[in-house]
Amino acid sequence: TGGHMVALQWTMKNIYGVNPGEVFWAASDVGWVVGHSYICYGPLLAGCTTLVYEGKPVGTPDAGAFWRVIEDHGVSVLFTAPTAFRAIRGQDFEGKLLAKYDLSCLRTLFLAGERSDPATLKWAEAHLGVPVIDHWWQTETGWAISAIPMGIEALPVKHGSPGVPMPGYDVQVLDDAGHPVENGTLGNIVVKLPLPPGCLPTLWNADNRFLSSYLTEFPGYYATSDAGILDRDGYLHVMARTDDIINVAGHRLSTGAMEEVLAHHDAVAECAVIGKADALKGQLPLGFFVLKSGVNRPDDEIAAELVKLVRTKIGAVAAFKLAVAVPRLPKTRSGKVLRGTMQKIADAEAYKMPAAIDDPAILDEIAEALGAKGLIG
Repeated sequence: TGGHMVALQWTMKNIYGVNPGEVFWAASDVGWVVGHSYICYGPLLAGCTTLVYEGKPVGTPDAGAFWRVIEDHGVSVLFTAPTAFRAIRGQDFEGKLLAKYDLSCLRTLFLAGERSDPATLKWAEAHLGVPVIDHWWQTETGWAISAIPMGIEALPVKHGSPGVPMPGYDVQVLDDAGHPVENGTLGNIVVKLPLPPGCLPTLWNADNRFLSSYLTEFPGYYATSDAGILDRDGYLHVMARTDDIINVAGHRLSTGAMEEVLAHHDAVAECAVIGKADALKGQLPLGFFVLKSGVNRPDDEIAAELVKLVRTKIGAVAAFKLAVAVPRLPKTRSGKVLRGTMQKIADAEAYKMPAAIDDPAILDEIAEALGAKGLIG
């Protein structure tokens, strides 16, 4: 607890550049780590006013909702997810609603929770006229691994990078064998032990799982399960997850957990869930299911039941709305489902025929099923 308090108090001044008495707004849910760290504890430890907002960036009542809150409460620093700004940009691209409000109090915008696309960053910079800082951290760390430390030095922003490693984090990039790679080379992002104050010391009642999940793959390092590069200037670039986690509107969700839910349906023989690119939310889960032999019910009826099942078991946060029936799943000859290739088909990206695929014709079947649902052109 003490380490968590020390870390959060330090970040408020040194990363976010906010001073006692100022208003800090983390537009998150208090149930997520951002809510705990930066709606509740961080601002109060720093002597700041904090805002708890239950609305949305759009639709409550319009895309000017954030600007109204900033003007009404004199917000100095805003922290939100890129999805919020993608939604605002989509409904008020010209910034006409934004122009109605006095935002002179706003000094900095921080984004986190998912990869920030350059178009959204540039839109925010152009319309707000303040620094827009992408930064990167994890639920497990409790505060930023990399950022631009506005309270120390306003380093140049590189679009597509969440800044540089913060004090306390010895961030390195290793190959799969655990060897450091050259700057600019893609590899596994790790943090050399020890971790700084505020990070997880273990998992609740699961010390062995903590060791196996985070500290075993690369001995002496905390494995982030993210892949990326460190460039020659020391900036970090987070490129992708190394496991089955997808990012939906800033929420990291396990496709494996969704597959477990789908597999419990009486009519489903096999299933797979991937992340399909989405302009607003970053990614949306897309499920594929193969019916059991002898099932004669309509595909759409079963798909609707699967959507409802995921919502019931995991929650609306999963945003699982797309389920497509296919005759079979593409697999390697050893039986591994080719999720990466399926994702490229769903995103209409070029792909190489996997050398170990059992039957190449299955990929055409996947494309045809997606085309029939209007999910690809």
